[in-house]
Amino acid sequence: MMVNNCGGVLKMGVTNINIRTDSEVKAQAQDVLSKLGLDLTTAVNLFLRQVICKQSVSFDVSVASLKKKAKLGGWEGKIEIADDFNAPLDDFKEYME
Repeated sequence: MMVNNCGGVLKMGVTNINIRTDSEVKAQAQDVLSKLGLDLTTAVNLFLRQVICKQSVSFDVSVASLKKKAKLGGWEGKIEIADDFNAPLDDFKEYME
């Protein structure tokens, strides 16, 4: 037995998990993961260990998030554009013509 970073005990037994997913989703995920030096099994194990450690998933899962279209991603509502946003450009108009 080993103790993980979350203070839990890791048992060394191995079990198989069978999941169904779209073949294109799998291919795209494998492509991204290979660029990160990971395979799908390792990525799923990382995800499962994070669920255990944090006692949650690391992304928002809610009905509201499905209904809302992202405009600025996580910056939505955090970015304000000043009324004089284009004013500094006015100083350079003669150079841009």
